[in-house]
Amino acid sequence: MRRHIRFRDFDWVLLLIVVIICALGVVEIYSATLNTKFQGMQIRQMYWIGAGLALMFILSVVNYQVLLENVPWMYGVAVVSLVAVLLFGRKYLGARRWILMPGGAHFQPSEWVKLILILAIAKYFADYNERELPFRELMKAGMIVGVPMLLVLKQPDLGTALTYVPVAIMGLFLGGMRLKHALILLLIAGILMPAVWHYGLKPYQKDRLTSFMAPEADSKGAGYQVIQSMVAVGSGGLWGKGATKGTQTQGQFLPVPHTDFIFAAWSEEHGFVGATFVLLLYFLMLMRLISNAQTAPDRAGTFIVMGVVAVLAFHVLVNVGMVVGFMPVTGIPLPLMSYGGSSVLFTFLALGIVMNVRMRRFVN
Repeated sequence: MRRHIRFRDFDWVLLLIVVIICALGVVEIYSATLNTKFQGMQIRQMYWIGAGLALMFILSVVNYQVLLENVPWMYGVAVVSLVAVLLFGRKYLGARRWILMPGGAHFQPSEWVKLILILAIAKYFADYNERELPFRELMKAGMIVGVPMLLVLKQPDLGTALTYVPVAIMGLFLGGMRLKHALILLLIAGILMPAVWHYGLKPYQKDRLTSFMAPEADSKGAGYQVIQSMVAVGSGGLWGKGATKGTQTQGQFLPVPHTDFIFAAWSEEHGFVGATFVLLLYFLMLMRLISNAQTAPDRAGTFIVMGVVAVLAFHVLVNVGMVVGFMPVTGIPLPLMSYGGSSVLFTFLALGIVMNVRMRRFVN
């Protein structure tokens, strides 16, 4: 068996799919921000993508076992950073989610916490080798994810907090959670739901969670985003109106078309065919990731890759569902396409760890 990793073991097919998705995102960001105050955002996005690619290659050669060994202090830093956001973070549109860095850059710790949680859950279940998961161990795993999740909800950032849930669910599923324990958790969640609804959510969050079911009831308020998004998607037809020619997008009726609603802008300008092509790319990306999980050299590697799969699949499902009116508006970006440095860098770092696992599948 080989004792050294080689870049020929890199998943170049996965990288090609990722680069194509990024390129389509840059094209749509250019179109969506044309003649707006956000014009030129595609250049910044290209810088973020370049930085992400560099970090991915760097992380791919750092043994993921070393990362797992250092998970305890990384988790501690993550919790401290989330507390720092609540104490010193910059408030924007009613939420305190960012820390202002030197040079004017904004750092959003909640995005990076997802990666640490993936590693923490992988470490926890890799060290626990029993076939079935007792309830007390299940609760410990829940607390690993629950503490950061509550801190992010406090910001408040419901969308990002929800992205932590798939990490826990995937870990519990692969870790051997019993059916009766799953039913108990569902029962507890059902009991707590009314209290969370009345005391844990802000009024605007409640509006977002309910407006998608009947957006026309408040077409100029909570339902505006959903209505405009569905109009944009529907008006694209089969082939779309063409780049920079979408009436909803170019007329600035579609809210934040370069971030949360970039899939709606893409669908308007490139139609059903273009939307299907993008969804096919995401499907192929997830299938490549699952394939890499199956060839992981150990239990921890499998948990890491499947944790990444869970988070990315959740992002795609919720974002696309939100755009077409099947999911509530939660502010969850579309991976690699939506504008945003923190989101892009997180995705590439996660892919870097996946490559790390893949390149060591034959290492002694």
